[in-house]
Amino acid sequence: MKNLLEFLAKYHHWFIFVLLEVISVVLLFQYNSYQGSVWFSSANTAVGKLYEGRSAVESFFSLKKVNEELTLRNFYLERQVHELAEAYGELTKDTTVLERNGLEFLKKYKVIPAKVVYNTVDMPDNLMTIDKGSKDGVAVDMGVACGSGVVGVVYMVSEHYSVVIPALNSTSSRISCAIRGRGYFGYLHWTGGDASRAYVEDIPRHAQFHRGDWVVTSGYSSIFPAGVMVGQIEKVFNSPDGLSYRLQVKLATDFGNLRDVCVINDRSVLEQSQLLHAAQDSLRAKQNQ
Repeated sequence: MKNLLEFLAKYHHWFIFVLLEVISVVLLFQYNSYQGSVWFSSANTAVGKLYEGRSAVESFFSLKKVNEELTLRNFYLERQVHELAEAYGELTKDTTVLERNGLEFLKKYKVIPAKVVYNTVDMPDNLMTIDKGSKDGVAVDMGVACGSGVVGVVYMVSEHYSVVIPALNSTSSRISCAIRGRGYFGYLHWTGGDASRAYVEDIPRHAQFHRGDWVVTSGYSSIFPAGVMVGQIEKVFNSPDGLSYRLQVKLATDFGNLRDVCVINDRSVLEQSQLLHAAQDSLRAKQNQ
């Protein structure tokens, strides 16, 4: 306290000077219209810049939430477009029926947004890690997609993280696909190398399609629903045995720039999977008899 009093006594003239300056400035701007308008304009400009900077900072930190929302919205829109296209193909003209069918379709899915925390694209057997696990509802064999298309399948799960086998895995990834609007199906296989291209194998020889047609998930597995985007047909080859076609596809998903994904929890998947496993166990039991 003594030091404080000595400091105030030593520099009291400076404090008095500052106080008088503040009083004079207040009187100047309060009782002079021109100076007051200048002060008001300058203060508004300064405050506006401050608010603009704060808004820019808030917008930057809200990008994470925006990206998650866009990813989920894109996924739902892709599914809805697929359902509407099928209904249109059946020559249904009642738009209210289309809307009801689309809403019923969307009710089947619970989508879990996630962030990619680890990813490789330059190995023969790439793996990916996301920041959601069993506590978030993620389970093994759930499909993973992003706003633009297919990503992969959940392989291992811990409480807070999951390992995903992406489509860019040459030995473990086999995703059932179909040519959109044509009905012919095969499976997606990546052979390594270019991370933007893969192949759809086992398309039957009698299939009718064109370069530029889109490939989507077929819905014939218990992992992905039908209609999730896979890619676009670029080239057509004969299979090694000559009995089917091999399609080179430009993948819709940019795996080298993948940040936001969503895990697809299809409520019907568990039932399909349980039924399939029961059928397999029954066949094995009969073979062993």
